[in-house]
Amino acid sequence: MKHFELKGQTRQVGNKATIKEFRKQGLVPCNLYGPGIENVLFTVSAKDLKGITHVPASFIIDLVLDGDKKYTAVAHEFQFHPIEDLCLHVDFLAVDEVKPIAIEVPIAFEGHAAGVRAGGKFVKLSRNVRVSALMKDLPDILTINIDELEIGKRIIAGDLKYDNIAVISPKNTILCTVKATRQSK
Repeated sequence: MKHFELKGQTRQVGNKATIKEFRKQGLVPCNLYGPGIENVLFTVSAKDLKGITHVPASFIIDLVLDGDKKYTAVAHEFQFHPIEDLCLHVDFLAVDEVKPIAIEVPIAFEGHAAGVRAGGKFVKLSRNVRVSALMKDLPDILTINIDELEIGKRIIAGDLKYDNIAVISPKNTILCTVKATRQSK
């Protein structure tokens, strides 16, 4: 999986006025937590954060705080402004190379569905799937072959099987389907 380096500055616990001041300066308050470490409060530039919030890919985040403290993490939760496209807060979860990581991974479909060749319409219903694996086994993207997909059939998360990767999205999550059209009847 791709790594993304994010630089930030540690901060102290603050009240609403302090947090508002950070946001006026173009900073986003963040929190890092996980097994074996104390909670770390820090801020990152909103501009730098767009490198992970405004792209479809998932990343392992290499946090560099105060220029010398390094942590490996995944983005756990984003809080956005309800109207504007501004990230208000981010929670990061510290990860370890020897423990499995649960993360959303983008999916891509390859091939040409048999149902589409017969006049149906391919419909993609999910963009991501949640997987669990060791950091070294995490893929950048999961590829799903749709060549055998007939009209009225679908691929669900429970159908996916990969080496060293466990799909942990709900088994009945529909990823794609081929719907009948007037032309196919």
